[in-house]
This record gives sequence, structure tokens and C-alpha cells, in this order.
Amino acid sequence: MTHEIPPPTEDQLADVSSSSTVLCRPDNEAELTDQKVHSHGWVRTETTEQGKETFSIHHVVNDAMVEASESHLSVTIDDRCLKIPLQGKGTKYKINLTLEKVTDDEEIPTVQRSRFSSHVPIKSILSRPDGGAGLAGQKVRIFGWVRTGRLQGKGSFAFLEVNDGSCAAYLQVMVDASLSEDLSKLIAKGTCVVVDGCLKLPPQGTKQKIELRVGEVVDVGRVDQVTYPFPKNKPSLEHLRKYPHLRARTNSIASVARIRNALAFATHSFFQSQSFLYVQTPIITTSDCEGAGEMFQVTTLISAAEKLERDLVQNPPPTEADVEAARVVVKERGEAVAQLKACKASEEEIASSLDELTNAKLSLARSEERSRLKPGLPRKDGEVDYSQDFFGRQAFLSVSGQLQLESYACALGSVYTFGPTFRAENSHTSRHLAEFWMVEPELALADLEEDMDCAEAYVRYMCTWLLDNCYDDLEVMANNVDDGCIERLKLVASTPFVRITYTDAIELLKEAMAQRHKFENQVKWGIDLASEHERYLTEVVFQKPVIVYNYPKGIKAFYMRVNDDGKTVAAMDVLVPKVGELIGGSQREERYDVLMNRLEEIGLPVEPYEWYLDLRRHGTVKHSGFGLGFERMVLFATGMDNIRDVIPFPRYPGRADL
Repeated sequence: MTHEIPPPTEDQLADVSSSSTVLCRPDNEAELTDQKVHSHGWVRTETTEQGKETFSIHHVVNDAMVEASESHLSVTIDDRCLKIPLQGKGTKYKINLTLEKVTDDEEIPTVQRSRFSSHVPIKSILSRPDGGAGLAGQKVRIFGWVRTGRLQGKGSFAFLEVNDGSCAAYLQVMVDASLSEDLSKLIAKGTCVVVDGCLKLPPQGTKQKIELRVGEVVDVGRVDQVTYPFPKNKPSLEHLRKYPHLRARTNSIASVARIRNALAFATHSFFQSQSFLYVQTPIITTSDCEGAGEMFQVTTLISAAEKLERDLVQNPPPTEADVEAARVVVKERGEAVAQLKACKASEEEIASSLDELTNAKLSLARSEERSRLKPGLPRKDGEVDYSQDFFGRQAFLSVSGQLQLESYACALGSVYTFGPTFRAENSHTSRHLAEFWMVEPELALADLEEDMDCAEAYVRYMCTWLLDNCYDDLEVMANNVDDGCIERLKLVASTPFVRITYTDAIELLKEAMAQRHKFENQVKWGIDLASEHERYLTEVVFQKPVIVYNYPKGIKAFYMRVNDDGKTVAAMDVLVPKVGELIGGSQREERYDVLMNRLEEIGLPVEPYEWYLDLRRHGTVKHSGFGLGFERMVLFATGMDNIRDVIPFPRYPGRADL
């Protein structure tokens, strides 16, 4: 029986998916020859013949891919131009379309390969609006670590969920048994795989939008399943802290790392967009910004003392008798030279005797010097002699870059720094680290009000940035750690901060106590607000971020500007729900005489701060600044409870792994 094939309708020829109309015809032949068609699709394969390139084009029809090789719409292009859609004229080579005109500037969908290696980041596949479906047919190389794996079809193939760290999502990878010696080892959690394959649309009804069907297993980094510290069940965060070199392979810590990266990027983006200059302040300093004395000392005296002690054991210093004997030798050599000169000996004899005298004096000097060596630290007037230290004076790891940063703000305008700081506090709380990162801007010609404006804008900018650029990772944290973290970010990003004085804050806390709310720490004017006080204000009273300002000068640093009342200083803290204090800042004291009085009042020596006073002696200017504890911002964003889980390699009393 034969069937008459009707010619295509005008609507079919005008349809952007007309290639399906062409390919689905029973004849798939010459009935359409010389018909003008409009085709839309993506390059699948290419061949070169006699200077021309032939591309196989495919497109999606009802979410199903036309994949049979004989059903590909072939396009011969004289001038290579990978654009779609294409308009052309049929020929008698099956259904062959010759390019006549590019009717749209849309680029052909293509995978984004890494510039510096041969792989394709999984994020570039899965982050597309279509979930990667539009890349079906593309050949790619991916790598990553197996998060889960399972054998299917009685071991004839395996499905792997592979993550390369570029995003929170996994790419499903299908591997045939013929491509691996032992599929059971390939599916082990933690295995690193490098595979080449073709992106394919999975069967309908599955949650994946795209999967990779492997053509070649390029490399496998096997995992020792006996000693691998992360079992299939979810390990606790306490357990993960024992393995800081491996814990980034887990979902939550990986998402924290990407969120931390996004916050760092947002920090630079915010300040650069506001014309702040990025300044790198020193990690080694001779200044104590906070005046608390809880600083890590930087010294080579201890290592030098240990080396000396070993040297004195191996080569004991000369005794007093040895030194006296050396003096006798010098005396004898001197007398010998005198005798030679008296008897008018030859110049050669005198020169030789002088050489012996010189060597004897050098030997005596070395003996006298070594005889004075004593084990232990060098001392002068009963104190450690730091003039013999590496820097010629006491030096420490910085607790803040603020003081040095102020010198640049007083010369270049608004500036900021972003780097590690150190506190030698013997604290084991979930909010303290010995090494942490600080973001510290200094605003030239700004008062406390403008300082608060900047701090609020910066925090809200970071929250908005995360919501716009890191939502998948935030969802991981919401699902695994804190289901309220996204809503908190939205609240901060969209809500103006409350501003109250310290005095008003104390009154609110007293009212809470009058209503029988219990605090572990006392509440009275003059105290430094505890974390429970800060969280009560942000989570119970206002249920939003709060800026408390005008603190008692007795609990704040010497450099904060004294208010007209003489009792308070122009200082402020930004408090946020869950974390408490996120930012501490102030207007700096720019008046030379007032600053001198504050140093004397607190009892700090003037000499170490002479350079800081110079900024007030020579061209002083009003300025303000603040410091944001970066790990606390990560805590707030992720919902983590312990600050040790939001920094890659935490340092705290008793632990400094790696």
C-alpha cells in the first residue's frame, strides 16, 4: 500500500520547529526539495569536505530530542558562522539546507570550558535557566568527587552523583561497566573521577534536566573506604572539625565556603563602587589598637636562645682560665714584635710576627665574647633585651589594621582593609577565634551618623548580594542547618535598621527585667552589653537589626571621639539577630589635646603612639570607621552555630591544625 504525502503547509514552513515537520515525514525525501524553510537548532556534529564544513543540527520537539543520525537536519555552511536560526533552500541530499542568511544574533548554546584546564565546570552546565537541557548532545569532560553512587541493571552500569565544587548541585553521571575494571570502586563516596562523555536528556519523569553518559573514564582517584573519615551517614560538625583538610568535601562546609567567597567578593564590590581605596595594612605591628594587651608576640629570641643552648652544649664556652691563657699569648706576641723591631730585624720577620699578634688578638676577642654567652633570653637591667630581637623592639600580630589605616584615610580619603587579625584570648566560646578576618573601612570627613549609614548600607548590600548570587547554597544551609537563614537575610536586606542610644538600650533591658525576664549578666549603665542583651534587643524587642550608639567612654578605646557630655563617646555597634554584635565602629578623636588626655587617662604610654598623634598635629581631619567581623557575617548568613565551622582552618586555644 502506498500513501500520498501532502506538501507542507504554509504554517509548517513558517514554524521555527519546521525541521521536525521535515524529519517526521514518512518519505524524508525530495517532496520538499526547493522549498524555502526556516530552521532552528543547535550544532551537534561537524565534518569538513573540500573546504566546506557540514554541521548536523538538532532541536527539541515536545521535550523529546530528535537524535537518530539519519534524522538530523544537515546544514552546509560556506562561511563558518555558528548562529541560529538559519534560513535556506532544500537540496536533494536527503534534506540538506544550504545557508543563505542568519536571521538572529543568538549564539549557539555551548558549554563554558575552563580557560586553564580541559574540563567543563559543572556549574556552567547546571546553572543555565533550562538546567542544562539545551546542551544535550554536547561532548564534555568533567571531573569531581562522587557524593553518592549506585549500581543498576545487575551491575551493568552505575549512576554517580558528581560534584566539582563549582556549585551546590550534582551532575548525574552514567557509566557503563565496560568502561571500568570495577564499578563498585568507582561508586565509593569520595572517589575523584575524570570522565569524557556526551550530555543527554534523561528519561521523562526524572528530576534531572540533563545527565552525562560517559564514553571514557579518563582518570580515577580512588578512596580508601576503610580509613575514609566520612561515612555514608551525615557526620556531625564536631566530627568534621577533626579533618579540616577533608571537610570541604561535605555539602554544608562546601556551601559555607562558596557563601564566604561571595561575601568577600561583595565586600570589595561595595567599597570599590563607593570609591574607597583598598589598603593592605601590616600583620606584624608594634601598636596595640585596643590597648587590651591580649596580643600574640612575634619574636626570634626564643629560637635564638634554643639554638644558643644547643651550641653551648656541643661547644662549651671558654673558661676564665682559657681567656687568661689567650691574654698571655697576646702579651707574648706583642713582646716578640717589640724585640724584633728593637734589634732591627728584617721586614719579613716583623710582618710575620705582626700577623701572629693579630691572630692572637682575634682569638682572644672570640674567647672573651663566647665566655660571656649565657643560656636563656638576652637581658638588660633585668628585663628582656628586645634590641637584640629581629625588629629591634617588641612586635606583635595585629589585632586591627585601624590605626595604620587612619594614616591613609588622612591622606587619600576613604579607604578600607580586609585581612586576618589575631587575639590571644583564652576563650572557648562558639563566637571567638584566635585568628579571624576583619573588614575595616575608614571614612574621611565623616561623623558618627555617616559612619552608621555606611555600615548599614554595607550589611544590606551583602545580604542582597547573597540572595541574588548564592541562593542555591543558601537553600543547602536552610535544608541542613537553619531553616530561617534565608528569611533573616531577606529581612536585613529590606528593612531599615533601628537606631537607639546606649542609654535607651539599658532602659529597655531594665524594663524586660521588670517584666521578669532573666539575664545571666547584670544590667546597669556602664556595662558592656553581653551577647544575650544584644540578641534580646534584636530578636525580641525589635525583631530586626539594631544600631546602638553613644557608649560610656569607660568601656571603649582611647581613639573614640569624646561627646560633649564628657561621659560618652561617639561609638556604635551594629547588632543582628542570631549573632548579636556584627560591627563595632566610632568617630575617631581628631582633636590633639583631647586624644593626649585620653591616653593619659587610660594609662597608655605616649611614645608608641607618637606617630598616631602626628596625624592630629599635621593636617587633622574629621573621620570615622568601623570593623566587621567577617566570620560573624558568615555565621549570620549561613545559620551555623559555631564560628569554627565558617572559617577554613580555625585557630583557637589548643588547636592550630595544618
